[in-house]
Amino acid sequence: MWKHEGNAHGREMHQSTALGNAGFGAVIETDVSARLDRLPWGRFHVLVIAALGVTWILDGLEVTLVGAISGALRESPVLHFTNTEVGLVSSAYLLGAVFGAIFFGWLTDRLGRKKLFFITLTIYMLATIATAFSWNLWSFLVFRFLTGAGIGGEYTAVNSTIQELIPARVRGWTDLVINGSFWLGAAIGAAGSVVLLDTRVLPADLGWRAAFAIGGALSAIIFFMRLWIPESPRWLITHGRAADADKILAGIEDRFREQGHTLRKVETAPVRLRTRSHTPLWEVAVTLLKVHRQRAFVGLSLMAAQAYFYNAIFFTYALILTTFYAIPSDKLGWYILPFALANFLGPIFIGRLFDTWGRRPMLILTYSASGLLLAMTGYLFAANLVSVWQLTAAWVAVFFVGSAAASAAYLTVSESFPREVRALAIALFYAIGTGVGGVIGPYFLGHLIDSGSRTSVFVGYLVGAVLMIAAAIVAAFWATAAERKSLEDVARPLASAE
Repeated sequence: MWKHEGNAHGREMHQSTALGNAGFGAVIETDVSARLDRLPWGRFHVLVIAALGVTWILDGLEVTLVGAISGALRESPVLHFTNTEVGLVSSAYLLGAVFGAIFFGWLTDRLGRKKLFFITLTIYMLATIATAFSWNLWSFLVFRFLTGAGIGGEYTAVNSTIQELIPARVRGWTDLVINGSFWLGAAIGAAGSVVLLDTRVLPADLGWRAAFAIGGALSAIIFFMRLWIPESPRWLITHGRAADADKILAGIEDRFREQGHTLRKVETAPVRLRTRSHTPLWEVAVTLLKVHRQRAFVGLSLMAAQAYFYNAIFFTYALILTTFYAIPSDKLGWYILPFALANFLGPIFIGRLFDTWGRRPMLILTYSASGLLLAMTGYLFAANLVSVWQLTAAWVAVFFVGSAAASAAYLTVSESFPREVRALAIALFYAIGTGVGGVIGPYFLGHLIDSGSRTSVFVGYLVGAVLMIAAAIVAAFWATAAERKSLEDVARPLASAE
């Protein structure tokens, strides 16, 4: 047994691993997970969130730009999209995210977290810049599909990395805030669209192009921010790279000590794992469909409900404003901005309760409340009882709660399954949920808006309300109490040799 000896920084001895990097099939003992969970909150975690969590800011920027510029796309002398085509563009982006999540999720579990979050960011960056040069509907659809593929891959690689680096006691709140930062990007996109779509600043057909070009350029900065992020020690241990995992973690611990932190003693016994090069797809299927079938059903229910709830409504929000309230396209950002800020603030204020009160009661509360508020808002809209600012205020209330619910879906899926299939599990449930609720939703609701009937749109909203309430019922019966538990306690690793 190899033990890590003390040094000038006062490192304690750890039963970290077998000597060196073990071959596949070897049994090792490790306390890496316990050492990660015992770390105090510090600068390291803030930097991880900043470098990786920015993915959601980019996604929010992307989604909001398309929503905010929908009027400009319809009025563009080159593109001249219909409402249905705007909905189709949104569906293409989400469809790309579905395929990207599955493919890159599979690679993330095989090749590692760090390699993939560089690959997916590069794809996103290039595709977003290419979107700025679209010349017709089909070119726009292809570039949006590729942009979505990059973002879908980001979700899996980044979510799994963050889950494996953040201490268990704050994992819930941190995950919700990071996912909620999508709406910080949405707020930036909304504010930016007000300037870029102003024809006094840029010609009508150049404003929306500049919006995409700027978004792509920003991602280049993020690329360099990620260079210092380490590979997940949990992933390294499972793949036989025990010495590499210990070296990375010892370096992190040293930085905490240098910053004046005292690390508490690891009190849990080391776990025994059998190293592996990859997890066969048949074992993934058995894990999700048999061993953790109940958790899979919960994850699918939550993901599908929130995907429709969000994508159908938000992707078509600008169309509602322009079609039923005659809001000029260059003014849409002012209405999207408060909507986005409410979505960002929801997880910040509600998220901590997922760690203190618990996962199950908060899933029930946020999903059911979101569904009821959506139904009420839809009724007021259908009956033409609200002005445009009253409708905006209603959406602020709906999505203050709904944002926490949607973020909790990603949290639930990412912590419910063993580490060996975590990235692919996130990918599959994101893909299925988004495919069912997200790809169909924007196109369906865009078609209802084209009808010009408020009642028809209300039907689309009611579908979302029913899905959210049904997901709350599923969570009430079968959601897992994962609060403040190590990932290995929530889901035993497939490589466990105990």
